[in-house]
Order: sequence, then C-alpha cells, then structure tokens
Amino acid sequence: MSKQPTAVPATSSFAAFTYPAYRNQYICYVLAMMADNVEHVISYWMVFQKFHSPALGGFAVLSHWLPFLLFSVAVGALADRFDPRRIIQCGMLLFALASAGWGFFFITDTLQMWSAMLLLVIHGCAGVLWQTPNQLLLYDIVGPAHLPSAVRLNATARYLGVLVGPAVGGAIMLSLGPSVGIFVNTLFYLPMLLWLFRAPVRQAGASTRRLAVRGLADIVDTIRAIAGHPILTPMTILAGLTSFMVGNAYHAQMPGYAIDLGHGAADVSYSVLLAADAAGALVAGIAIETWSRLKATPRTAILLAIMWSMVLLAFACVRLYPAAIILLFFAGFFELSFNTMAQALVQLNAPAEIRGRVVGLYNMSGLGMRAFGGVTVGLLGAVIGIHWSLGLSAAVLLIGLVILLRVSKTRT
Repeated sequence: MSKQPTAVPATSSFAAFTYPAYRNQYICYVLAMMADNVEHVISYWMVFQKFHSPALGGFAVLSHWLPFLLFSVAVGALADRFDPRRIIQCGMLLFALASAGWGFFFITDTLQMWSAMLLLVIHGCAGVLWQTPNQLLLYDIVGPAHLPSAVRLNATARYLGVLVGPAVGGAIMLSLGPSVGIFVNTLFYLPMLLWLFRAPVRQAGASTRRLAVRGLADIVDTIRAIAGHPILTPMTILAGLTSFMVGNAYHAQMPGYAIDLGHGAADVSYSVLLAADAAGALVAGIAIETWSRLKATPRTAILLAIMWSMVLLAFACVRLYPAAIILLFFAGFFELSFNTMAQALVQLNAPAEIRGRVVGLYNMSGLGMRAFGGVTVGLLGAVIGIHWSLGLSAAVLLIGLVILLRVSKTRT
C-alpha cells in the first residue's frame, strides 16, 4: 500500500449537516447513544446498590469492551463484504434485548451476579456490531471531503447522548422506577433500526471488492498493511495506549467516586460527574467544528492526549466535588479532541479495499483495549482504591504518550 499520508481536508463549519441523510443519521445516533447511556445509568446504579462490588464494576468495563478487542477487525471485514446497515441493525436489536433483560430481572427481583454479567456481555456484543459499520456508513454518506466534519459531529452526538442520557435516566428512575424505565428505554433504539432500511450506502466509485472474512489472518494482514505508515501506525498505537491504561473505566466507577466526594445519594447525583465529562466533550466538538484552524496531525493528536492524561491524574487526586466536576469537563474536552482527530486521520488514510479492516483494527486498539482499563482502573481499584488505581494508570499513560510523541517526531 502507499504510505503517502492524506491530509485532512479543510471544510466549512458543520459541513456534514448539508447532507439530508447525515442529518437523519445524526438524530438517530443521538437517540441510540442516549438509550445506551440511560441503560448504563439505571443498570450501573442498580448493580452498585445490590452488590456494592468494585470488581463487578471492573467486569462491566471488561465485558463492554472485550468484544471490540476480539471481533472489531472481523466486523470490519464483514462490513467490507456485506451491507453495513444490516450489521448495525443486528447491534440495535441486541441493545434492545439487553435493556429488556435488565427490566425482566428488576421486575422479578431475581437479578444475580451471573445474570448481570450475561447482560453486560450482550450489551458489549451489540456495541461492536454498531461502531465500525457506522463509521463506514459515514464515509458512504458524506465522502472523504466532509468526513472529518461527520466524525466530529458524530462524536458530539455520542457525547450529547452521554450528556442527556444521565439526566433522562435519572428522570426515568425517579418517575417510572428502574424496572419500567429500562423497558421504555428499548424504544429509543427503534429510530436507528428503522432508518437503516432507507439509509444510503456505497457511493458511486466506492470499492465493491468482496474479500473473504478470514478471522485472525485479517488482523495479521491488516497490521502488516499499515506497518510503518506515518499516520495509521502512530494513531492506532495512540488509540491502544490511551484505552489500555485508562479508556473510560472510571465511568463505571463513578458511583464510588461520587460517594468518596460526598455526593452518593440515591437520587443518582453521581450522574452530574458523568454529565460534566460529556459536557466538556460536547463543547470541544462544537468549538473545533466552528473554529477549523486546528491542524489535524499525529503530533497534535498526541499532545491533546497528553493533556487528557494530566487532567485525569489531577481528578484522581482531588477530594472536592466542584473541582472534580471542572476537571471532568476538561477531561471530556481533550478526550473528544484527540479521539476524533485520530479517527478522521485513520479513515482518510485507510486503503479503500480494506477500509473496514483498517477501521476495525483502529477500533480493536482504541475500543478493545478499554477492556484492560477494567483491570488497571477497575479490578486494581478493588485492591488499592479507585483513586489510586486511576492516578497510577494516568501517570503511566502520560509517560507512554511522551515516548510516543518523541518516537513519532523522530520518524516524521
């Protein structure tokens, strides 16, 4: 493959919204992300109240992201070969099944450790069937010229769902109760499920090569294909390093942080901490989309990730609730900034005939490695405390990012 990098094209603000199909996708994506996070708010709180287990919180992270580690490249290969819309629809059905499953166990008051673990695994499998095909669908909808705008806006949609989800989840719990509320939550997946029957796919001139899906061989061949690429290689490493050490493991532990900070009441006020992180990401997406002078390069993405690790290190050390909210706001700001920049660079530089596999490899690294965040932050937190585990993980990540920055600078 050619190793000549493709620059992120300059586009006008909110350019992806000029496509009607993208606007429809955006609305459906927000609703699906909101449903995803409503389920998190309700299920995490109920599981925490019943079991009070940091280890189960760590398993929640492990089960959510391990399917991305195992199956992202395979799902990307499927999306190269088959209609990605149908793969996404399978994911939506599994999401709805997971929410309905929680509702059943809540209503019957039969939730046990094994059933909670099973539903967490189903939810994780739904996610891996959604993310990579959806990223390919963005390329089909807007094309390469406006892909960075679509990636950023979809990221803001994701965080808008994270921001609205806790509020909606809290309101549902208080008004309907967790059992009925999580059943209602299944309805939020329907718009995406139905819209995909009419969604556009495969732009004119797009590759129609139907490569066989070969499992582990696809992973090995894709790694070889991008080896040494000045953009694909460092961005895939960046995604894996940040996810391996921290990822979003601290989200599952947020009830514990809230209690340590003196705000762990049953009114799910811990969701304010989650909302602060999401609000920072949402502001970042709008700011970068409006002010397009920030040049997308591997070096810039790594520097933004360094800022993220420093903010998380500070969050692990504070014991003041207002300070924690401010720090989580900036954590969300920097996380969205470096993640969307890296993702756009990867999608633009991926060879057309194996785009699904390359994006799948990036997701395997960036999302799959989050499974180990459940160990570094979650399970380790059960031993030394969640503040210490996050602080140590963020400190090691900071060192690794500085090394990656120096190596990338030397190679370029």
